[in-house]
Amino acid sequence: MVDRREFLRLGAGTALGLATGPARAQSSPGIRRYVRLGQTELKMSDISFGSASMSDPTLVRHALARGINYFDTAESYRWGGAEEAIGEALKGRRNEVTIASKTKAGAGDTRADMMKALEGTLKRLQTDRVDVYFNHAVNDVDRMKNLEWREFTELAKRQGKIRFRGMSGHGSHLTQCLDYAIDNDLADVILVAYNFAQDPSFYDKLRHTFHWSAIQPDLPRVLGKAKKKDIGVIAMKTLMGARLNDMRAYERPGSTFSQAAFCWVLSAPQVDALVVSMSTTAEIDEYVTASGTAKVTGLDMELLERYALLQSGRYCQSACSDCTGSCPQNVAIAEVLRARMYDVDYGDPLLARTEYSALGKPAESCLTCATQPCLNACSIGIPIAEFTRDAALRLG
Repeated sequence: MVDRREFLRLGAGTALGLATGPARAQSSPGIRRYVRLGQTELKMSDISFGSASMSDPTLVRHALARGINYFDTAESYRWGGAEEAIGEALKGRRNEVTIASKTKAGAGDTRADMMKALEGTLKRLQTDRVDVYFNHAVNDVDRMKNLEWREFTELAKRQGKIRFRGMSGHGSHLTQCLDYAIDNDLADVILVAYNFAQDPSFYDKLRHTFHWSAIQPDLPRVLGKAKKKDIGVIAMKTLMGARLNDMRAYERPGSTFSQAAFCWVLSAPQVDALVVSMSTTAEIDEYVTASGTAKVTGLDMELLERYALLQSGRYCQSACSDCTGSCPQNVAIAEVLRARMYDVDYGDPLLARTEYSALGKPAESCLTCATQPCLNACSIGIPIAEFTRDAALRLG
C-alpha cells in the first residue's frame, strides 16, 4: 500500500498505474456547448455563472461575452448585491439569457412571505420574471412539504413571475429532500452539490491503494431518478473546496485541475450542466475553456486523484452525514464547516460570515467543550473539534 508521502512523490499517475498522456489542446476561452435543461427545454451553457462571491456587473458582462447564457444568483448573495449586479449588467439583453435565483422558504413561511421575497428579487434584477426559482439550500424535508411553497410557485407561474421551480441543496439530508421533491413533482430543476469525490466509482481505483470511503453513495441513484423524470440537473460545488493554487505546480497548459473537475462532472450522464462561482475575469476564462470537453483524460484523472489526496482529512464533503448526531449541543457541524470553507478555501470571508451568522453562530459552544464527542465522528479523518473552534474564532 502506497503512503501519502510516496503518492505525492511519485505522482498519481505513477502510483495508480494511469496512462497520463498529453494535455488536451488549448483553445480560446468560450462556451462551445449548450445543453437542454430537462423538461424546461431551456438551452443552457454547460458551464454557467455562479454569483455567490461577486457584486460586479463587469464580471457578468465578461461571462456573457464568453458565451455564458445562464446566470445563477440568490437573494442572500452579497445581501442582494449579486442580483443587483446581474440586473445592471443584463439590461437590454434579458431575452438572450436565463436567470435563476433562490429564496430560503421555510417550513412555516406563507405564500405572502414567499411572494414578498420574489418581488424583492425581481426589483433587484430589474426584470419581470425569473426563469428558474429555487427553494435554497434545503436540508429539512419539511420545507418542501410546506404546501405554501407548492401553491406559491404555481401562483407565481400563472402570473408569469417565474417560469420553473426547483430545489437546491448540499446538506446531510440532501438525498431525502431530493427524493421528496422528485416524487411529489415539486422541482422542474434541481441544483445539487456534486463532484468527483462524491461519486463512489471515483474511489473504485483508489480504495485498493489508500483507505478511502465513498461519500453519498445514494446520490447517483437520486440524480438518475431525476433524469428519468426529465428533471433538469445542475451540479454545484464541483471543485471540492476550490483550492486551485494547491494544484498549479501539477498542471499543464490546457489541463488545469478546475477543467479536469468540470470534465468529470459533465461526463456524468445524470448531469446536464454545472454552475460555478466566478469572481475574476481570469477564472471565467479558465473555466469556460473546459466547455464541450466531457471526455475525462488520464491527465485529468491524475489531477483529480492528486487533489483528492491533498484534501484528504480537511475537506468536509457536501451531503455527507457522518457527523450527524455526534454533538450533544446539536451543533450543525457540516454547515459550520461549510461556512469555514468559504473563508479558508474560497478566500471569501464576507460570504463565510454571512452563512455562519445565518446559522446563529452555533459553534460558540465548541470553544468551551471539554469532552469532544465529535472526535472520531468523521470517517475521512477531519479534525471536527479543531475546525469548528476555528470557525467560531474566525467567524463569530
